[in-house]
Amino acid sequence: MVKILVTGARGMVGKSICEHIDSSNHEILKPSKLELNLLNPISTKKFLHDTKPQLIIHAAGVVGGIEANIKEPKKYFYDNLQIGLNLINYSQELGINNFLNIASSCMFPRNAENPLTEDLILKGELEPTNEGYALAKICMERLCKYICSEDNSYLYKTIVPCNIYGKYDKFDLDVAHMLPSVIHRMHNAKKMNENSIEIWGDGKARREFMYSEDLADAIWFCVNHISELPQTINIGIGVDYSIKEYYEEVASVIDFNCEYIFNLNKPTGMVKKLVDSSQINKLGWKPKFNLNKGIESTYKYFLSNYKN
Repeated sequence: MVKILVTGARGMVGKSICEHIDSSNHEILKPSKLELNLLNPISTKKFLHDTKPQLIIHAAGVVGGIEANIKEPKKYFYDNLQIGLNLINYSQELGINNFLNIASSCMFPRNAENPLTEDLILKGELEPTNEGYALAKICMERLCKYICSEDNSYLYKTIVPCNIYGKYDKFDLDVAHMLPSVIHRMHNAKKMNENSIEIWGDGKARREFMYSEDLADAIWFCVNHISELPQTINIGIGVDYSIKEYYEEVASVIDFNCEYIFNLNKPTGMVKKLVDSSQINKLGWKPKFNLNKGIESTYKYFLSNYKN
């Protein structure tokens, strides 16, 4: 049994990690923000010193959709950077040798050729709509890499997942990512007997979305194979869909017939974002959920947990 600290254990990814069957084989620390304030270096160091975890899964962060990132780039850069620097720095200082840093596919250059391989990080201009968040994640990925290059007894590996959705996601429309936002808006539109829904852009931009339980499964796979992992490793499902296709799949699950109105004045982010998951596939991990099954599960959670 290993004592494992999961940061962000009350968020979508963190909860999925803690609920995974493999978590029962370990002692899991899942502190609240009151117990562990990652923005405060003193709080961070004290918690790590007092609890002495043997492995850290870093899933905490300040996250939001395109609109939220555009409105508050400083917050998404500074808070995520501060959280990462505090946690990684004091983990090394206190001799915690195993660390899984969960990053983001927004670290890849906006115009890079797809599928996106791990070596493309810092090889081009970032997508402006979430540049601050991406820069913070890149800094953490590099810090883990530098620590390992200076002392190979430290296994500080970075996991780069594609876009994630699922139960425990944020459905509030001011901060929600694309899929939970679409689920919430379509549900409201159906309830109000509306017959149209707005799509930002022309609907042709392509994204790769993975259900959160698949990411949790991949992370536990990485825990069990941490010494075999490359320094940075992508995790995805290996297929992307257009934004319009995601809207159509949600409409099918919700049973909502509607017309799509394309708002070409709104930002859409990168034209295409599909990660190359060949490295983790070669190690033996594959996803289990298809898009329809994942959206069905997410919508059931929404219906049970949000006033509608």
